[in-house]
Amino acid sequence: MKEELLIVDAYNMIGNWPHLNKLKQANRLDEARDTLLAQLSEYKKFRDVNMMVIFDAMYVPGNAKSFKKFDMEIVWTSKDQTADSYIEALARQKQSRFVQVVVATSDQAEQWTVFSAGALRIPARELLDDIKRAKNEVEVKAREFTDKSSVLRHSPFNATQLLKLEKLRDELSK
Repeated sequence: MKEELLIVDAYNMIGNWPHLNKLKQANRLDEARDTLLAQLSEYKKFRDVNMMVIFDAMYVPGNAKSFKKFDMEIVWTSKDQTADSYIEALARQKQSRFVQVVVATSDQAEQWTVFSAGALRIPARELLDDIKRAKNEVEVKAREFTDKSSVLRHSPFNATQLLKLEKLRDELSK
């Protein structure tokens, strides 16, 4: 099975996720970036996927830089390079028979270039939906675990007795 690398076009997410776009429109771009990174970091924990987040330097001019944060690589392109061109080159470089590149973007032109490199694409809104779904799945599992452990805590039987009862129930259900 191929390793998956999710490459996220950061400003494309900010422009397409309503709660982040609202922050951007209110001149709170730093907060939008931080919120995006926090959400992606949480998602990475839920889905255990390798991730790179690419920011276009047009909003934060300066030198290109890349660093690890939240257990993912965050890249700021140089001021003369767009995030799209960086992502397209990265998709061509990383896509292989061992790595499946998935690019999160809603940019129509970028998606065709990404497809031609053999990578897959997930639209911005679909990624947001998947993040919500993954978080919900984890919360449901946590509630189930809590419910089961509370039954054990409040049970008049000890763990050995409960195990014997469980075996007896299994035998009777056959």
